[in-house]
Amino acid sequence: MPEVIFMIHGMWGGPWHWENYKSVLEREGYRCITTTLRFHDADPKAAPDPRLGTTSLLDYAGDLQQEIDRLGAKPIIIGHSMGGLLAQILGGRGLAKALVLLTPASPAGILAFTPSVIKSFWSVQTTWGFWRKPMRQTFDEAVYSMMHLLPPSERKEAYDKFVYESGRAACEIGYWFFDAKKACRVDESKVTCPVLVVAGAEDRITPASVVRKVAKKYEGVSTYKEFEDHAHWVLGEPGWQEVAGYVKDWLDQVLRKEA
Repeated sequence: MPEVIFMIHGMWGGPWHWENYKSVLEREGYRCITTTLRFHDADPKAAPDPRLGTTSLLDYAGDLQQEIDRLGAKPIIIGHSMGGLLAQILGGRGLAKALVLLTPASPAGILAFTPSVIKSFWSVQTTWGFWRKPMRQTFDEAVYSMMHLLPPSERKEAYDKFVYESGRAACEIGYWFFDAKKACRVDESKVTCPVLVVAGAEDRITPASVVRKVAKKYEGVSTYKEFEDHAHWVLGEPGWQEVAGYVKDWLDQVLRKEA
């Protein structure tokens, strides 16, 4: 039976985020499942479902856990950005054979506020009540924060696929110290599987300085890799093949140890 990889997209995204990595990993014999977060199966040009605004990280994680439970075996879980945080939450529930965190959002306990992060979410944070509304970056914010290494000709095409995101989930991540439910809390002692943490040195929305702290949180089981010539969009920016190849090699090594 092939090893199963469960792939979780990040904010504003969908399964399309994983087209490149899915093709690489399936060629290597893995079975890849690209999930869709609640309310993200929407037309980017349409008004968002109003329920999205108050959807919690815990709602996303609960949905994902149900999907994983139906698999009947622990998968390898790969998450990008907010999907990387959701992967950590699921790993803390003992649901993963291994975790791959690509430029992940950080869990409670790690302060992620830097000037570049604030700039990345400026239009969101300056909208009153954003914590209970669907939200989306402006095109300029998306380019600045995530897609500045993409060729200019590809930026608009990617942005036009972005759907709305939960303001509540964004608030739970950025302002975890105000969240009584601690939706993004992860007990690192319960993450016992191997963890690969990938950062981009030029990342502005999940800076490498923050991602290093994520790796340190799981230092007993984690491998940290920082790519000098990459930013946040390691899924498709020029040279993404290098990152995907590193992920594949790391997974091969982990699985050989378990065999």
